[in-house]
Formats: sequence, structure tokens, C-alpha cells
Amino acid sequence: MPVRDVAGVVGRRLGVPVTAITARQAGEHFGWPASFVTLDMPASSALTRKLVGWSTSADRPGLLADLNAGHYFTD
Repeated sequence: MPVRDVAGVVGRRLGVPVTAITARQAGEHFGWPASFVTLDMPASSALTRKLVGWSTSADRPGLLADLNAGHYFTD
């Protein structure tokens, strides 16, 4: 999932502007943590499922839908 999609939802929910920036600009703005955001790191839930028995549920929203629902933000 692109970071810009998550940032867009968070920006809308908080009422703050979101601007696209380059990886270099992100490094200048956010410092060393930006290097982690610019990496393409596909992930799998297989280990989590194996270790703790976690599983997804078809009746639960995905990340963007969950963020858009607003329970992480106060009005």
C-alpha cells in the first residue's frame, strides 16, 4: 500500500494538508526515519499467524477503510 494513500487519509481526517515530496525531500524533512519509509518492503502475515494464531476476518475493514472510519481521530 503506498504511503501516500495512508498519508492522504490521515491528512483528511486531521484536516491538515498533505503534499507529495521526493525521497530526498523526505530525508531532509523527517531525518533518518525517512530512510525506512522509502524502502519497498513487502510483508507477509504468515509468521504472525503461525506464532500467535492471528487471522484476518472478511467482516473487518482493511487499513484505509479503518482509518477512514474515524475511530483513530477525535473531532
